[in-house]
Amino acid sequence: MPRVVYTPQAPKPIGPYSQGVVAGCLLFISGQIPLDPVSGAVVEGDFKDKVRRVLDNVKAVVEAAGGSLRDVVKVTVYLRDMSLFQDFNSVYQEYFPENPPARAVVGVSSLPRGVDVEVEAIAYICREGS
Repeated sequence: MPRVVYTPQAPKPIGPYSQGVVAGCLLFISGQIPLDPVSGAVVEGDFKDKVRRVLDNVKAVVEAAGGSLRDVVKVTVYLRDMSLFQDFNSVYQEYFPENPPARAVVGVSSLPRGVDVEVEAIAYICREGS
């Protein structure tokens, strides 16, 4: 049976979905936007600060499922402005400095709450012998 993952370290879902779902050895992490997990508000600051919040939210969900960012195997990034691609990459490489996961970056016209970036991910969280 799939297992729902929830952590107060990531924002509460703003719709009818789970932060993450474990199915077998795979963790599917719902799209994370730059929401503060405590207030639920969109974070202020420059774009790089927002990317850090998004990736911290992804990290919180994967850790709540018993994994780490090293277990992330696929990331999908949605950007409202593709001119921010390099800024996104400069922060992304802080979180995935070695052996980064497979990734797609998609330019979109809008995102929830009018944010500029959303990230969803898949992690492989099985351990040897499990």
